[in-house]
Amino acid sequence: MPWRLSANFLPLLAVFLVTAVSLTTGWFDSSVAVFAFVVSGWLISLCLHEGAHALAAYWGGDRSVVEKGYLSLNPLAYADPLTSFGFPLLFLILGGIGLPGGAVYINRSVLKNRHWDAFVALAGPMANLVCLVVLGLPFLLGLPETTGSPQLWAGMAFLAALQASAVVLNLLPVPGFDGFAIIRPYLPYEMQAQANAIAPLAMMGFLFLLFTTPVSSAIWNAVYRLAGLFGVYPDFVALGYYLFRFWR
Repeated sequence: MPWRLSANFLPLLAVFLVTAVSLTTGWFDSSVAVFAFVVSGWLISLCLHEGAHALAAYWGGDRSVVEKGYLSLNPLAYADPLTSFGFPLLFLILGGIGLPGGAVYINRSVLKNRHWDAFVALAGPMANLVCLVVLGLPFLLGLPETTGSPQLWAGMAFLAALQASAVVLNLLPVPGFDGFAIIRPYLPYEMQAQANAIAPLAMMGFLFLLFTTPVSSAIWNAVYRLAGLFGVYPDFVALGYYLFRFWR
């Protein structure tokens, strides 16, 4: 399978690794380093999320994802940099929420069947789940008690919570989210068309409910329960969010 990692992905990876080492060694362990660590890690996970959609589509029969550069993890190649990265980054900074970004453009008509269509939608949240597992593994092993710095583990806990929130939000069956795209292939065509038409309004309506109603508490309870399965607990997450907001 054609696969070449984009040079545009490497700066994100470099910032993530350098800040991780800096926080681990204490060489540069300020809140700014935590901010850079979390933001670069979050952007990497967004690339993996979108790349997972594309990889599933490639397996399912859509070879156009190669020409579009989706498999290279190039953040500039994805459907809409504003919705795929801009909005998620804005919501991260303003509210500490792992908001899902816009999807890559998939030619659904060439996919082998509707099950592949559903799998393409599922692949994105599963990439976030894999990121959560990787980030949570050190907590399950008890490494925060024996090595590293509090800043490193707090930042990693916050980043893990963002992955958990991305999984929870993405799997909601709301038009415009991956959760609805998973069930969409099994709906009547008329219903699919109607849902596609109202998707932008549905997403805006859900975000309004998320910030103004008890829906927020229910979502965060689910996020913390999921993160807690991997040893990532709210106290560490709260410290990570506090350090992340270096401008406080």
